[in-house]
Amino acid sequence: MGCLVKRTVNGSKAPAYGPVPRRLTPSRRGSALAGLAVVTAALLAFHGAVPNRVGRVGSLLESFLPWLGLVVVGLSVVALLCRSALALLALLLPVAAWTHLFGGLLLPGPQPGRPALLVVQHNVGDENPDPAGTARALAAAGPDLIALEELVPGALPVYQRTLAPRYPYHEVRGTVGLWSRHPLSGTRSLDIRPGELTASWQRALRTVVHTPQGDIAAYVAHLPSVRVGAGGLASARRDESAALLGRAVAAEEQRTLVLLGDLNGTVDDRGLAPLTARLNVPRRGFAFSFPAAFPIARIDQVMARSATVTGIRALPATGSDHLPVAATLTLG
Repeated sequence: MGCLVKRTVNGSKAPAYGPVPRRLTPSRRGSALAGLAVVTAALLAFHGAVPNRVGRVGSLLESFLPWLGLVVVGLSVVALLCRSALALLALLLPVAAWTHLFGGLLLPGPQPGRPALLVVQHNVGDENPDPAGTARALAAAGPDLIALEELVPGALPVYQRTLAPRYPYHEVRGTVGLWSRHPLSGTRSLDIRPGELTASWQRALRTVVHTPQGDIAAYVAHLPSVRVGAGGLASARRDESAALLGRAVAAEEQRTLVLLGDLNGTVDDRGLAPLTARLNVPRRGFAFSFPAAFPIARIDQVMARSATVTGIRALPATGSDHLPVAATLTLG
């Protein structure tokens, strides 16, 4: 409410009474900014405590968690303009929380001191107008392994023909495939189909890559899509499929394992916990991969067991709505 105060009208001395809006004093502005800083820090530090029962709000927050850094930057600018020491002091909390979670991803990757493997992961898009150009671009990165998703029948022969000179070994199951410089064996499909789907649905494979450094179990997967709508994040199918894939990973007998795929979730999203709890995630690089026109999240993932994903980076755009990502694995 405003306060009733005596004031003049049109320069006359006649009294008039009316509401005068309250202005936010500098101290109150500083307190408000400090409060927002504390809330931002709490969301960063305790995002796992945000409930997921209604609309999967927790997963939605975690999908875009790094972007809270922009909130911190915005609050810092306003605090400087307001010259609020209280707000600037409070902003140390979200700065510390963000740095703890994501600061290491900004550091340069270490030089591999042990045998390394370069891998590329790409959802090539089922409407890709240039599969041959996409295949050439991926091969130009010089990886040992190339994992592809959304391989449609019309484009598959183009990928096979274009990649064959450099990658003589490959396996395809359904719409996912793996191309390799090294021999493959023991390939089989993985059943990660959500229970409510009854149609044919093959979107995961497992094979063994025989590298000079030893055998590696390689998994390629494409988890169901998620949607953001009025009801929140629709990710039930993705979460169920991730749980099935997590069980397959847990049962894998090969000591060293690499998972490549479009997992339709970030490594911070608790929906992928069945995988991130068992596998190492990249230590360096954000590598936002989707959407290709303006990437805001990395949903194309490279994870490993008994190996370290020392770094990951996005590659230039192809004809897909995803960007490819390249990752370095240190073995042993």
